[in-house]
Amino acid sequence: MSHGFEMQPQAKPAVPANAVVAGLHHALAKFNKLAVFLAMIALMLTSIILTYSVVVRYFFHQPTDWQDEASVFMLVGVIFLCSAYVQSLRGHIGIEALAGFLSPRANQVRMFIVDLISFVFCAFFAWKSWTLFHEAWVDGQTTSSTFAPPLWIPYSMMAIGMTVLTLQLLVQVLTRITGTVPASVAAKEQA
Repeated sequence: MSHGFEMQPQAKPAVPANAVVAGLHHALAKFNKLAVFLAMIALMLTSIILTYSVVVRYFFHQPTDWQDEASVFMLVGVIFLCSAYVQSLRGHIGIEALAGFLSPRANQVRMFIVDLISFVFCAFFAWKSWTLFHEAWVDGQTTSSTFAPPLWIPYSMMAIGMTVLTLQLLVQVLTRITGTVPASVAAKEQA
């Protein structure tokens, strides 16, 4: 069983050889950097909000009705908007039972098939997320609490996050098809 102590630092994602795919890869890397920064702020705000709620309830006996939804909305944003970043590092949980039994070539085929199936699933999920967002926006849907924030807020973060995750998977699928640039060449191009 691994506890992560023996793990090597994660290598940077390979740069695609195709110029269009490389451009999309670069744009996604910039978006991911911004999403992770905003996620750090959102997590800090969430912890402050929940701490405030506990203190106010315990010491002043005053309930707050907005903290749960505000926190959940921020956590939805954190989870969905950062999913493409995690995928770019292949950091999602995966079952590697087959990897040890397969040859390197068969393992590459397995990973390509998994990426392709994941892309199709996430594309469908992104489409449905955009329809949820549209319905919430058009119908003016809100939560059923007394705070009643609009539901288009979490649905928009879910839709954007799933769209970016779908694009990240598309880049990975296309990179497997078109190939990558060696790390030494990519470093020279960035300099």
